[in-house]
Amino acid sequence: MRTLYLLRHAKSSWDDPALPDHERPLASRGVRDAKRIGKHLGRLGVTPALVLCSSAVRTQETLDLLRPALGEVAVQVEEQLYGASSEALLERIRSVSDEVGSVLLIGHNPGVQDLVLALASSGAELELVEAKFPTAALATLALPRWSNLNPGDAQLVAYVVPKELG
Repeated sequence: MRTLYLLRHAKSSWDDPALPDHERPLASRGVRDAKRIGKHLGRLGVTPALVLCSSAVRTQETLDLLRPALGEVAVQVEEQLYGASSEALLERIRSVSDEVGSVLLIGHNPGVQDLVLALASSGAELELVEAKFPTAALATLALPRWSNLNPGDAQLVAYVVPKELG
């Protein structure tokens, strides 16, 4: 089995309305929430083999705050993940080698939430994901392979939002 961690970037700042969307940094709440998710990943011992991260400033800042928990990990920052649809994200995930055991993808909504809902055929928290996928929400999916991955092939094994972590 492979593990896919899908993380929506943490809360971004709107302090400068003239700033292009791609360049928006994290808000103070986003920094706090990303640190919470990082500590959560550390407690669970999550060490993905590969991190795929959107090129947006807020996704990269989210990743930077997770790095202490992730240890040495291969990271690919990719422009095409910025604002990508669930279909585009699925295509990218399908290109991961089946030798890779786990991937953390840090991206944007609605693509990330839509991908969780498309891939997961089961999971106790699917209704929660459907209702809301806030900033810094993390979904963990178990799936058989990366190549030829199809909708419904995965199981949602965990879903957490920062405010649950205190």
